Formats: sequence, C-alpha cells, structure tokens
Amino acid sequence: MASLCSFSCLVPYYKNYHNRSRQFDKFSKPKYSSKSASKVVHAKAVTTVEPVLRRSGNYSPSLYSFDYIQSLSSEYVGEDYKARAETLKGTVKMMISKLGNLLNTLEMIDDLQRLGISYHFENEKRNLLEIIYSNHYKSHEKWSGLDLKVKALGFRLLRQHGYQVPQEIFHNFKDKTQNLKPDKLEDVMEILNLYEASYLSFEDEHILDEVRDFTTKYLKDNQHKIDESSYISSLVSHALELPLHWRVPRVEARWFIEVYEKIIDMNPTLLEFAKLDYNMVQAGHIEDLKETSRWWRDIKWDKKLKFSRDRLVEHFLWSTGFAHLPQHSLFRRTITRVNSSITAIDDVYDVYGTLEELEQFTNVMKRWDINAIEDLPDYMKICFIGFFNTINEIAYNTLTDTGFLILPYLTKAWAGLCKVYLVESWWYNSGYTPTLQEYLDNAHVSISGPVILMHANFLTSAGLNNEILQCMTRHEKIVYYSTLIFRLADDLGTSTDELTRGDTPKSIQCYMHESGATEEEARRYVKELIIETWKKLNKERALAYNSQFASEFIDFAINIPRMAQFMYREGDGHGHPEINKSHMSSLFFNPI
Repeated sequence: MASLCSFSCLVPYYKNYHNRSRQFDKFSKPKYSSKSASKVVHAKAVTTVEPVLRRSGNYSPSLYSFDYIQSLSSEYVGEDYKARAETLKGTVKMMISKLGNLLNTLEMIDDLQRLGISYHFENEKRNLLEIIYSNHYKSHEKWSGLDLKVKALGFRLLRQHGYQVPQEIFHNFKDKTQNLKPDKLEDVMEILNLYEASYLSFEDEHILDEVRDFTTKYLKDNQHKIDESSYISSLVSHALELPLHWRVPRVEARWFIEVYEKIIDMNPTLLEFAKLDYNMVQAGHIEDLKETSRWWRDIKWDKKLKFSRDRLVEHFLWSTGFAHLPQHSLFRRTITRVNSSITAIDDVYDVYGTLEELEQFTNVMKRWDINAIEDLPDYMKICFIGFFNTINEIAYNTLTDTGFLILPYLTKAWAGLCKVYLVESWWYNSGYTPTLQEYLDNAHVSISGPVILMHANFLTSAGLNNEILQCMTRHEKIVYYSTLIFRLADDLGTSTDELTRGDTPKSIQCYMHESGATEEEARRYVKELIIETWKKLNKERALAYNSQFASEFIDFAINIPRMAQFMYREGDGHGHPEINKSHMSSLFFNPI
C-alpha cells in the first residue's frame, strides 16, 4: 500500500485557512448574542431559557417520494436490447471505417458526441483525430488551405481532445465571412461553427475573442432571418443561450437526439442507436437512483433535519451530470451521498446553527471522533452520526476493493469545508462584507467542489495509488478554476433568494460594495469573470489531457461548472426543484 503523504500536498486550498481564520477571530463573537447562543435569564428565584432564534430557508418539499422512486422501472434491459445495440454498434463501426472526406469525418465525430454515443467508439475516434491532426492541422502549411467551416469544426474537436491547434488558424476570418448571407443555411452553419469554436479559447487569445464577439453579434442580429422551421434555427437559439462547450453532455444528448431526427439527411442508424443507448443507460441510472434513495430513507435526514433541503433526486442529477456513462455507476451512487451530505451540512451552517454550535461542530469534524459529539445539540448529533457513518462506509469500501486507506484524506477535506463554512458564519454574524477577492478565496472552497473532486479522485477507474495521490496536486489549477466557475454560477442563480432570507453577501454584493457598481453591472462583471475563468480552465485541461486516468478525472472536473451553469441558469434550480422538473423527467423517468 502506498504510504500516506501529508494532506497539504494534495489539497493546497486549505493550507492558508488556519492563518485566515485568525484574521476573522474578531468577528466570531457578535455584540448581540441572540443568534449565537441561548440566553439564561434570572428573575427572582425562577430560571427561564429564551428560545434560540433560528432562521428558516423556507425550502419546498421534495417532488419525489421514496415510494415513487422505488416504483420506477425500465423495459430497456435484457438480452434482446443488448443484442440490437451490438448490431447497431457494429454497423456504425463499419460506417466509420469507410469515412474518407474530411468534412464528413469531422461531422460524424461531432454527431456521435452530441448524440451521446461516442463512448462506444473511443479508439476509432482517437485514431481519426490523430490522422486529421497530422494530415490537416499540425502546421500552417496544412491548415491554411482549409475552408472556414472545416477549420472551425476541426479546431473545436481537436482542442477538445488536447491537440495544440493555434488560434492563428482564424487570423483572416473576417475576410472569409464578408460575403456570407444570413438567409443561406450553409453560411449560418459556418458562423455557428466559428461561434462554438471560440469557446475553446485560452487566456489572451485575442483572435478568438474577436471571433466570439463577431459571431455572437452576427447570430443575434440575423436570427430572425433564419427559417424558424429549420433545425438550424433550433441550433442557433440553443447556442446563444449557452455554447456547446459549456453544456452538460447527458442533457445535451437528449436535446440533440430530438433535433437530429428533424434533419433531412440524418443517418437513421445513428438515430436508432442513439435512442436505444439513451434508454438503456437511463435504465442503469434508475437502478442507481433507487439504491441511493434507500440510503436516504435509512439515514432519515428528511424527517430528522426538517430545516434542510430534501433534494435526493437533485443530488443524483448533479452526480449524473458529472459522470453519466454506465461504467460510472459507483461514482454516481457515492457522489450522490456526498452531495446529500454537503447540502445537509451547508444548511446547518447557513440556516439553522448558532455561531457557538457551529464552532463546536467544526471542532468535532476536525477531530473525527464520535465520542466528541456529546455536547452537541441533538440535531447536530443526528447530522454528524449519519455523515460519519456515510464517509466511513465510503472509505471502507475503497479499502476492501483496493487496499487503499483514503479516510485521512476525506476527513481533512471535510474539516476544511466546515472551516470555510464557519468563516462565512463569522462574516454573517458580524455583519462583515468581504472584498470580492477575500470572498472568492473562501467561497471557491465553500461551494464544495474541492470536496467532491477529492472523492472523485479516488473513484477513477484507472491509475495506481501513487498516481491517484499526485492527481489533486498535479491538477490543482483545474480544480481551482472548475470550482471558481461553480461558485460564480451559483451566485448568479441564488444570491437574490439567499439575501432575502438573510445570508452572507455573495460575489455580486461584494463587488457592488467594493466598487459602487449597480447590481446589473455586478452581474455583468461576474459573467465576464466566468468567461475568463473558462479560458484558463481550457488551457489547463489541454495541457493535462495526456493519460486515461488524468482525462477521466479532468472530465469530472470540467462537468462541475457545466452542471452549475445548467442548474442555476434560470434561478436556483437546486433550491427550487420545479425549475428543472422537466429535465428530471426526461433524464430519469421518461425514455425516448
């Protein structure tokens, strides 16, 4: 078994929190104590205890009962469906082997990915991309003669898979687009491909910034000229809402299958395989959801922690968005437990606990000692015992499966999360508004991304113990940028609700307080910050995309901000489950 190195080498995000917490000690004891502890009032010979004033999140109940979840089933199981899927898979492989035209090859790869079935053809896809890169994109001499549509589509697919294609491929894009006509569908597709390619940009790639600005304006200005009945109209409006690179693959697959069916020259074999595969994968998701709902029933937090959000299906949605493929079943079941634990503990800190109780709870989390809970209030005992058992079980299962003791790493990560939660509680109780940078230094951890990725780090299907231990350090920038976008997207969707019920200022309010900006200006600033952070994340991803182990972990990390932008695009999709109810149905309950 690999020796256990210090946690600081794995998670540098927590190394400064001890010093930072001293900085906020002056805020830890508010002048008024009604929010921090019970008052004991002595009047004559009678002792009375004032009730603790606790906040309420006013969260709506879950949309899905245990019985409903357990009643779910799918007909897409069994040998007949597997046999048909294998036949279709073989037919598609034959099609791939006969591809010759460069544009047709690129479009086939793009369709396979957007339909959600490219994972069946990873070897074929890698071989095709390697040939395409070597023959057409490796040097200026090779790509200079390509037309703009081929350049754009190839650029996006190659960068997505770690190939170093320079932005200079588009140095004369304005010259190439002068004669395009917005009522000509082929021309619109050329602009749309350029638009989508621009979101694979790195920091300081000014040509791609120009491409993004130009194509965005072009599509918005000419959207009304596109035939509304055409599938291209759907593609354009969809892209302007959110670029393809920022979308959740599983959600995108469901949407694109319906669009693809309307294309006149669509491939019926691809369509049938995509539908069948979607439904078969969904059948596996249903079993994962049913298993985690049994855990949720047994832990009883929905009954015992009434102040907390009951969001089991939403937690499973997050997990599925991070990793939806059949081989990631253990990941989904484990991360759903992790997500549920995060929400319960977050609500303890944000909504229900007094400052004195939270300080006690943080200390217990740090000690990871079940005997230390004696002085906690009952609701915290219930929360800690359920959480303690859940994390220990995750660690035990990993130990028995791999011989790898991960508990010290997990407990350190959770203790670090609770510590930054406590900092936010100090801010709230003192009425302190941090600077934006001060807020983000704390909040990119409090959003819980590093804890999720610490668990994901140990759930990857490949890699030796030593490689796993090095992963979080090697990819610390990816973790940081991923979780920063997670935080900013969350703030855009939830800050209004959270401030209404009384909460720590979020990035929007911190920027307004610091700069004097209006809320509209602050929101625009945060959106720009998201774009700039995506550029940094794209670059780190491209640099690190080298091994099976790294690429799997990186895919998990990239899907975190995608899920955040999906969940919070129309508001607080986690706090208000009705926002994403239709997506829940199409992803888990209704086959195609």
